[in-house]
Amino acid sequence: MLWTRSDEGLLDTHVWLWYLLGDDRLSATQREMITNEKVELWLSPVSIWEAHLLIERERLSVADPPAIWLRKALQLLPVREANLNFAIAVRSRALPFTHQDPADRFIAATAMEMKVPLITADERLRACPELNCIG
Repeated sequence: MLWTRSDEGLLDTHVWLWYLLGDDRLSATQREMITNEKVELWLSPVSIWEAHLLIERERLSVADPPAIWLRKALQLLPVREANLNFAIAVRSRALPFTHQDPADRFIAATAMEMKVPLITADERLRACPELNCIG
């Protein structure tokens, strides 16, 4: 898409977590983008919320309480905080997704409103023709 900048990207929650946890499901392209100091990485507050829920529900095992682990994670991989706003909320409901996952919708809408690619491995998001993804 013409509006996409290759020097920026919004991390999907799982990609952010995969990087932090050293998961081998991270693609070479994703790893290269994340480790490239010239690429400005963004993270939605929704990803923080999702990670917190995963820890609370014991679907993500970490050594520290959620708030402490998240604070450390944000220091380990510096990212810029993507803003949530009315336009993102409206766009999140207009996306042509068959699923209703609110986190996916907010994160995809954030990338679209920011005009940056979404760094994701989620095939449901990658199938959206309006969303530019890096997988």
